[in-house]
Amino acid sequence: MLELATSVTTTTLVIVGDLDFSVKDRFPEVAARIAGLRRSLLVIDMCRTSFVDSTGAAFLISLADAAGRRGGEAILRGCADRHLFVLETCGALDLFRVDADYACPVDSGELRLGLTPVDPTGT
Repeated sequence: MLELATSVTTTTLVIVGDLDFSVKDRFPEVAARIAGLRRSLLVIDMCRTSFVDSTGAAFLISLADAAGRRGGEAILRGCADRHLFVLETCGALDLFRVDADYACPVDSGELRLGLTPVDPTGT
């Protein structure tokens, strides 16, 4: 599941479960919604991400690339070593700032993060 939340300066993408070929149909709409929000900071919360394949890595890479083109930055937080390995293997880890100090909360829901949920479909 892909969930978006926003604050004044930040868009947060929360990835729950697998980020792989099975959810690739949602990638274009989520990417368009993130771009439309025009926040300088994109935080990708992977605390509840269980698996990332090459399709998911390509999606993350495209988000980081788009953030950089807008003069912004993409931050990975709660990213497991296995997810970092996938991005490193793709030669794209340098597109991200990795927040290695972030400790995933037991309940990492948006309300606990103090963020306002945003419907990625725009409805």
